[in-house]
Amino acid sequence: MIAPTARTLALIVFAAPAALVVAAFAPAAWPLVPIAGLALLALVTLDGWFAGPLRDVRLIVPRDAEIGHRTEVPLLAEIDPRAGAAAPRAALGFDYRLGAEAAAECRLEPDEARGVWRGSFALTPKRRGTGTIDTLWVAWRGPLGLARRQERREIGEELRVWPDLSPVRSPVLQHYLRDAQFGTVARRIRGEGTQFEALSEFQRGMDRRQIDWKASARHTGLLARENEAERNNQIVFALDCGAAMSEPIDGLPRLDRAVSAALTAAFVALHGGDRVALFGFAERPGRLSPFAQGTRAFPQLQQAAAGFDYSAREPNFTLALTTLATALKRRSLVVIVSDFTDPTSAELMIESVERLVRRHLVLFVTMEDAELAALAAAAPSSVGDIAAAVAADALARQRALVLERLRHLGVDVIEAPWEALTYQLIDRYLATKRAEAIG
Repeated sequence: MIAPTARTLALIVFAAPAALVVAAFAPAAWPLVPIAGLALLALVTLDGWFAGPLRDVRLIVPRDAEIGHRTEVPLLAEIDPRAGAAAPRAALGFDYRLGAEAAAECRLEPDEARGVWRGSFALTPKRRGTGTIDTLWVAWRGPLGLARRQERREIGEELRVWPDLSPVRSPVLQHYLRDAQFGTVARRIRGEGTQFEALSEFQRGMDRRQIDWKASARHTGLLARENEAERNNQIVFALDCGAAMSEPIDGLPRLDRAVSAALTAAFVALHGGDRVALFGFAERPGRLSPFAQGTRAFPQLQQAAAGFDYSAREPNFTLALTTLATALKRRSLVVIVSDFTDPTSAELMIESVERLVRRHLVLFVTMEDAELAALAAAAPSSVGDIAAAVAADALARQRALVLERLRHLGVDVIEAPWEALTYQLIDRYLATKRAEAIG
């Protein structure tokens, strides 16, 4: 398609008053006006022809991307250089999962070595799932800048958006794995753990409770039991996918912040020899993923987490946690990552957690509401600000009361900003594992 550029439209706008002046003061010269218009039309057509056709275009769409991380989509365009096309531009239309604007633009630069124009679109996915890149537009001008050629291509390529795994690759996590006592190689820790490892001669300074009196009687000497840290525990991350967790926090949904923290902690647990599963729920409970064991099984958890979809409805804690309790055949550490917005849903959640904690060890994880705290602490400048501060303070008090009731049930609670959530969760998991409280 050939279309006039902004330069051509500007010439037409300026030529209109000139045509009126000619018609008013030199009527005999008026036929020159349409001739000039036809000449301009001819120049536009000729300029569009010299711009050259688009011979080929190739959009290199990656198969995978991580939510919240910049992903480059390269573009190669081959334009017939009749007189040298000027500064081609391209635009891309895609699914809302791949960017908040659902569109991106880029300017193409010449690649003289390959004889093509090269550019790249920068996409930053905002939602997990499979996004579609729909349409590509390429536009370029002729040498005079009077005409613009444009072509549209239907792409239809899919890009899978995975959870953010940058914490798994971070040096901080490698420090956790290096310094943790519970690695892939079993550490024999004298006086700790419940798994019997060996008998050794009792030495001064050992805990007397470690003496095995029966074995000592048989060998006529004091022998102590050496235990090793308990392994093969079951860890279940139960992720709330309801309306509150679908709300954004610093540009990404709370659910995706929770998924990233859960996967990072799961990686540490797999590295320590424990078995990990994921469970998502909203108005209906999802499927409990198979228990993964060993770091080689981590992609299974990543794929299961990628399937947790967003929901605009409130979660059904009663049905979800009852379903989870039925599926678990042995005592497990259940990490519930959730949020609550009203006292009614919080009351139902507490009742469901109370039944779950009778058999399992429960850790409740929630993100601090920075916006709520800011509203409550802000200096008011109007009556509306006072009302907002009072309402925010009431909600904060209700939230604190719910968390305190959970603690009274024996539930361990983590409330932290999303930036600190991952490593607080890992710290709490390692502390629980050292205390041998899971098995």
